[in-house]
Order: sequence, then structure tokens, then C-alpha cells
Amino acid sequence: MANSPIKSPLKESDKELTASVLQSTLVDLIDLSLIAKQAHWNVVGRNFRSVHLQLDELTSAAREFVDSVAERANAIGVSPNGKAKTVMESSGLPEYPDNWQTTDLTVDKIVEILDRLIQRMRVRIDETDKSDLVTQDLLIEITQELEKQHWMWQAQKA
Repeated sequence: MANSPIKSPLKESDKELTASVLQSTLVDLIDLSLIAKQAHWNVVGRNFRSVHLQLDELTSAAREFVDSVAERANAIGVSPNGKAKTVMESSGLPEYPDNWQTTDLTVDKIVEILDRLIQRMRVRIDETDKSDLVTQDLLIEITQELEKQHWMWQAQKA
């Protein structure tokens, strides 16, 4: 890691592990915000309005999380990288299809994407158990909201 103008409260090994977790979280959340907005622009069909609005809620939540994660990285002396190229190369989320998608297909895909992200977040929560409890707390807070969103998207299919 390059020299940081910010002194980290963490010992170097904990900082490196936490930085890796924060960076991968940042990338996934940026991707989620872009996916949700892409879906928002291209959803059609029955229950259009409610799905369209729910996608905006998901986009807003993801964008708030992105900022929180990037600011946490800075707080521990790590420069976050949210460039498009970085997101493209390292997101762990499933790809969202091009073109218009029916509300049913949109809901199915968002449920799948949120499921994958939640799985990845829970691993990260475990990974930060020893390295940085403050970051772990942030990840728990984000995961709690993602799980709420996941439940609400699944309820669309009931």
C-alpha cells in the first residue's frame, strides 16, 4: 500500500485485511447501484410503477452505503477505488441483462443479485471479526438493510 497521509488506528496486518474487505464491498455496492438504476430505466410490465420506485429505493440505499464504505476506508488510511474500470474488473455480482425486462424477470434478477451480495457480505463480516470491529459494525448495518431489501423483493414474488 502506498504511504497514506492518514494515520491508521489499525496495526498494518489488520489494516491490509480490512482494506481488502472494504474495497471489495465498495466495488460490489457501486455495481449494485448501477444495476438497480439500469433495471429502473428498463423495467416494463405489470406492477411497473411499484417495481420502478422500489428500484430507486435500492439505488439510493446502495449509494449511501458506497459513501459510508469509502469514508471508512479513508478513516483507516486507505484510498478507496471506485473507478468504473475497477468495478468492471472486480465486482462479484451477477451481471444484469441488457434491454427491457419484465417486472417478473427484474424481480427475479434483483433477488438473485441481492442474495449473492448478502452471501459475500456475511463472509466479510466474519473476516473483520478480529481485524476491525468498527468496520465489522458498518458491514453488519449494511447487511441488515440489504437483507430487508432482499425480503421486500422476494415478497414481490409471493
